[in-house]
Amino acid sequence: MINQKDVCDAIKSRLVVQFYYKGHRRVVEPHLVGEKTNGVIELSAWQIGGYSESGKQPPWRNYILDEITNFRSTGENFSGIRPGYNPNDQTMSRIICRL
Repeated sequence: MINQKDVCDAIKSRLVVQFYYKGHRRVVEPHLVGEKTNGVIELSAWQIGGYSESGKQPPWRNYILDEITNFRSTGENFSGIRPGYNPNDQTMSRIICRL
């Protein structure tokens, strides 16, 4: 299981991270961690690499933190907020950390 603090630290430091989600490698720019109304904690991130079911890189994706494994920094930073970012995501009942 992933440490929520590690994800929030990556957001604060604007670190590109990689991890495995549902058995596939993902490379993302993390923007927000929040709690859904059902209590599930999710990461909202801009995917820049790794697996995609559609074969395309869907830019905005949400990932359930409990389903993320092998979370680590790539050692790269990203420059800032991506288009379409919503820091007040209404699908979250509580924002835990964000850019």
